[in-house]
Amino acid sequence: MSSLLSGINARFRGAGRTGRSPGPGPEGPSQPPSAPPPPGPATTASSSIDGPVSSWPRPLPAWLNRASAKHIVKGNFMTLSARPKTVEPGEWIAHQVVEHYRVLWNFVRVIHEKDDDGKTICNRTTCPKMSAGKNHSYTWLNKNHEAVELPAYEYITLMQRWIAGKVDDINVFPTDPAGVVSYAAESAPAEDDWVGRRSGFPKEFLGICRTIFLQMFRVYAHLFWDHFLEPFYHLNLEKSLNSCFSHFILTATTLDLLKLEDIEPMKPLIDLWAADGTFPPSPRRTPTLMLSRARSLWSSAPPLSSLLPWAIQGP
Repeated sequence: MSSLLSGINARFRGAGRTGRSPGPGPEGPSQPPSAPPPPGPATTASSSIDGPVSSWPRPLPAWLNRASAKHIVKGNFMTLSARPKTVEPGEWIAHQVVEHYRVLWNFVRVIHEKDDDGKTICNRTTCPKMSAGKNHSYTWLNKNHEAVELPAYEYITLMQRWIAGKVDDINVFPTDPAGVVSYAAESAPAEDDWVGRRSGFPKEFLGICRTIFLQMFRVYAHLFWDHFLEPFYHLNLEKSLNSCFSHFILTATTLDLLKLEDIEPMKPLIDLWAADGTFPPSPRRTPTLMLSRARSLWSSAPPLSSLLPWAIQGP
């Protein structure tokens, strides 16, 4: 994985960007809102991607094309997500939160770092709200616990600060070995037990981790829906993005950190990967009845060249 991230950073540093919209204004409040993001998906959906494939809006997203849905590596991602028997569940979840957070923000850097001309890819003009396509938008809770719409750049920045604050909080992610309860001393579960208790994690630990994974999913969904072609496909990073997102989804569903309704904006791609065998069968990711619909996408997706603004069209 470290070589993958090195490749991402190297390609980003070596690629220039032109023709961008003006960069974002101020990032917003210097401190994140006092209230955390909502515990559930605060979405407003005008419609869902549902029904026969023939009824879906056209053109279909570029990431639904077989040519752009490939991975940088082959193999079973489940081996990276399954918890080793000797690792306590809370410790494994904490490890996954930190690891996926680290990986995701390498992709966020690509759309947030300024080019030589001071412009960024994701800004107030290109992404006036945090969304995943036209059907899903996400709100943030301000200090008055009011749901407000923010440009994607500001939403992601505030969310990054919130997640970092939780990960760095020793009351949520403890680092003192003295707080660990040995398995030998806990042969039977306590009446008031919770995930991570034996490793010193607080009772609200699992709920916080689920919220973190939900927020990270929203960032992935925004990257796919709004930035897949530019910059990731343009920089030959689409396979890296697909691979890291696949690992993220398998981890989230295996550890029950995301529900089926949470991943709805990206269900078409997840269904495709289940249909072609990339994902093992699982009702948490793709009900069986969705597989036939997913397989029909391969034949209905337009040629990728027709979706590329820089593609050279023949006579």
